[in-house]
Amino acid sequence: MATYCLIIHLSQDSTIKIGKIGEIEFKKGYYVYVGSALNSIDSRILRHLSKEKKLFWHIDYLLNSPNSNVKEVILERSPEKWECDVAMEISKEGTSTDKFGCSDCKCRSHLFYFKKKKDAENACLDSFKKLKLVFEIIEN
Repeated sequence: MATYCLIIHLSQDSTIKIGKIGEIEFKKGYYVYVGSALNSIDSRILRHLSKEKKLFWHIDYLLNSPNSNVKEVILERSPEKWECDVAMEISKEGTSTDKFGCSDCKCRSHLFYFKKKKDAENACLDSFKKLKLVFEIIEN
């Protein structure tokens, strides 16, 4: 099991159709997406970094935009699922994109907006530290 945060840069304001949610207006800036993987976290991260994939999860639609780019991945590997706890902590700092990435839980969102990369990064790091999770950082 692993929980991860993708730090995504959106280079310009964009309207993107997100699966069944529909069109969402995304502001230029940085987004943190919180996800988890039951098995191969490495395969999941590689999938997120690839532009060539079948669009399945909400995050796939955002990452498929030519204006988006994953800048960094912060992840922890443990037997427990921390995804919702991490999302809850980050929600205290960032602006939620309602219903994004949380169709299988009761969270408000798993995607959060920040104007600056450093703020997005700090929100992720602070959440992992507060939850006492051992994490690693992967630059893209």
